[in-house]
Amino acid sequence: MTSPVRYLSEAGFLGKFYIDGEWRKPSGSATAIAVNPATEQPIAELALGNDADVDGAVSAARQAFGGWSRTAPAERAALLGRVHGLLLKRLELFAQALTAEMGAAITYARRAQVPLAAEHIRVARDNLATYPFITARGSTAIMREAIGVCGLITPWNWPLYQITAKIGPALAAGCTVVLKPSELSPLSALLFAEVMHDAGCPPGVFNLVNGTGPIVGAALASHPQVDMISITGSTRAGVLVAQAAAPTVKRVAQELGGKSPNIILPDADLSRAVPLGVAAAFRNLGQSCSAPTRMLVSRLQREEVETLALAAASELVVGDPLAENTTHGPIANRPQFERVQAMIGVGLEEGAKLVIGGRGRPDHLRSGLYARPTIFSNVHRDMRIAQEEIFGPVLSIIPYDSVEEAIEIANDTLYGLGAHVQGSDMETVRAVARRIQSGQVHLNHPDWDPNAPFGGYKRSGNGREYGLEGMEEYLQIKAVLGFY
Repeated sequence: MTSPVRYLSEAGFLGKFYIDGEWRKPSGSATAIAVNPATEQPIAELALGNDADVDGAVSAARQAFGGWSRTAPAERAALLGRVHGLLLKRLELFAQALTAEMGAAITYARRAQVPLAAEHIRVARDNLATYPFITARGSTAIMREAIGVCGLITPWNWPLYQITAKIGPALAAGCTVVLKPSELSPLSALLFAEVMHDAGCPPGVFNLVNGTGPIVGAALASHPQVDMISITGSTRAGVLVAQAAAPTVKRVAQELGGKSPNIILPDADLSRAVPLGVAAAFRNLGQSCSAPTRMLVSRLQREEVETLALAAASELVVGDPLAENTTHGPIANRPQFERVQAMIGVGLEEGAKLVIGGRGRPDHLRSGLYARPTIFSNVHRDMRIAQEEIFGPVLSIIPYDSVEEAIEIANDTLYGLGAHVQGSDMETVRAVARRIQSGQVHLNHPDWDPNAPFGGYKRSGNGREYGLEGMEEYLQIKAVLGFY
């Protein structure tokens, strides 16, 4: 098939933005180079926007909001249904784009990155069938109405998945949007804009402006005609967006950093819990804000856990992301690769026990942003590798002496996005889950649930995505007394 870069280039999309139902040239001349992390070679030149481009997109979204917010839910659902169908029809094109722009193993892009992204659109569509936008409370009507024009800022690690997690519920709620995807992974966003166009999205309802956070992101956050900002990114970026948004008192929803614990209770089946824990920590090469990169184990079981973790990590195949047998490709970009290497060095300097991995590329790879899947053990809760988000394939095994201590260690973090608990006694497993300060907790590695709300406690952010709660972020409440 045609490569995504060639496809976008021949269509004329690479140097343009999608505003008011058409592809437009940027008002400025700034550009960025997209790099394939597997080869470290440039693959495309991307146009970067500025304040004028943001103004044009926001103006289009504002003009479209009145009509779109008044459409019947069935009409909005029909659009989302068409978008869902096109995403699945173009699955291979999107998968190839994700592999090229951020190094996702092609099998993982096909199996997870694209189909799970499509699920967010399906769930948003299906929720519209039964959602009560008006409810009665005595003689008062409680109305839930679209908040308005929404600026959506998405990251590079799950490029398509995070776009649909915001676009689906925002459009379902009746909002219009301006999307700013990461300039580090722009291809899938441009392909998604084409999907919106081909699905018959009304002009102005969906708009896309590529650019950097300090320019386009800041312009969206501070824009007086933007009613809400939703950002997925680092805690540092979330703070900057919130500060820029504060003078206009707009709603800010943030899905930020994490340092998620995985408590393996003493009665857990280690032969199942440990390999699945390693797989979860290294999913998407650890480049997930909710990755359970702190594995908490009974001190008496530490050596057995190390043996099982070593065996699980040894099964991973790091290499060319286009190879069918590859399980893990490269780190998505150079700055993140350097961060991962630096933090592995920190772990070694702090005296943690290296179970597998270490600094540098795997021995069989001479180029590309490839990192060794790394497991440290005998990690103390105060070590930097136990406290700081690394965002790469680095797992810390932390021993505990009691379940009470395990809960304390799990909560001993600035973050509270995701968590895991493994054990045989479900009464104990549930009791531990109730005490973890986290927006989402997984018990015994359940199936992914696109209807489960996702978001953080503490510095992991505020607000929720996915499911009904994800759509409700884009709604505001009006009470009309004497309505009934």
